[in-house]
Amino acid sequence: MSFLKTLPGVHLIGLGALLAVIVAAVNWTTPEKLISVDIELPEIEAVVADVPQNQILTTAYTIVSGDSLSAIFDQADIAAKVMFDVIANSEHEQLLRAILPGETIEFEQDADGKLMALNYIKSLQLTERFELIDGAFVHQHLVRNPEFRTQFSQGTIESSLFLAGQKAGMSDALTMQLAQLFGWDIDFALDIRKSDSFSLIYQKKVLDGKSIGDGAILAAKFTNNGNTYSATRFTDSDGKTDYYDADGKSMRKAFLRTPVEFARISSHFSIGRKHPILNTIRNHKGTDYAAPRGTPVRAAGDGKVVFAGTKGGYGTTLVIQHGQRYSTLYAHLNAFNKSIKVGKLVKQGQIVAYIGSTGLATGPHLHYEFQVNGVQVNPVTVTLPSAQPIKKSDLADYMAHQANMAGQLENFERFGFAPAE
Repeated sequence: MSFLKTLPGVHLIGLGALLAVIVAAVNWTTPEKLISVDIELPEIEAVVADVPQNQILTTAYTIVSGDSLSAIFDQADIAAKVMFDVIANSEHEQLLRAILPGETIEFEQDADGKLMALNYIKSLQLTERFELIDGAFVHQHLVRNPEFRTQFSQGTIESSLFLAGQKAGMSDALTMQLAQLFGWDIDFALDIRKSDSFSLIYQKKVLDGKSIGDGAILAAKFTNNGNTYSATRFTDSDGKTDYYDADGKSMRKAFLRTPVEFARISSHFSIGRKHPILNTIRNHKGTDYAAPRGTPVRAAGDGKVVFAGTKGGYGTTLVIQHGQRYSTLYAHLNAFNKSIKVGKLVKQGQIVAYIGSTGLATGPHLHYEFQVNGVQVNPVTVTLPSAQPIKKSDLADYMAHQANMAGQLENFERFGFAPAE
């Protein structure tokens, strides 16, 4: 019977043909040799069971605006009962109710149309998989890690930072990351000059040979109005990653220079300004940033919300206390971020409100005040306290790393390649 098992495609219909082949191959000189060919039905059935199982059919649907999970199941002609089996778990339901346009739902079905697995493909990197195992759908969170490739870019500003970044082959997100890195020292709404320049080494994320976004900036330089600032990314012995200058001082200050990114200053801090609505001379103890209604406003520093409401001519106003000495005020707001309330702790850079024109305002803008010991000071010119520098125990390692990155950046600027390892 071992001879039968080696023959491919054996089945009941071909049994007669198979016997004919055997008869032709055996020397029939005695009846005993005929008896030695022992064919039993159970063993033939076992051969039939070895036929490969049906293949899985995979069908993908790209989610468009207005789609729901039930609509996608309808398109796939899969019963609603099966959908409810998939989302029977509350975690599954929460994940699959959050589908967005541009994402993909992929169904894996057997030849009978039975759903064996559903893949919710959120991006090239992230897939939520729901696989039928022992009669229930089991969730797997699948993450693909991209490859990080080192890139170099440099540019000179002719009209705007974003246009210079685009000309240098940088994404707007990377340009924004560069501006945020130097935003504690440079006011990108006020200080940028023609012929300012920048250069940076950064990581690009690559998956399946395709760029899927930018990683972190590793080292950068920015020359503004003749002054050059440098920043290097470093992870200390405690695992904390931050950016530091050439001396190991933190690039990060305790406060942002401006709470609105790339807004235009419409009115400076001044004594004796004529109020545009009241038509009287009064001090303007803050800085006004003109921007469209709904533009996000960010907390200038870590702190606690001590006021969130209406405040006379300020209109809708937010006040954040930063320790004992400092506070910041944000006025003429359209609305607060939904998480903001008195007593709420906020982080530097967190979106806390949105620009409006409430109170005595001629148009949408943010009135921003920076107070030291209860006294308003000019937020554009005040010396901002710095964050903690590198620990002394890590300083030698940082200086060696910074020198290496500075050397790479210089070689990139001059020759377009890094020094040999």
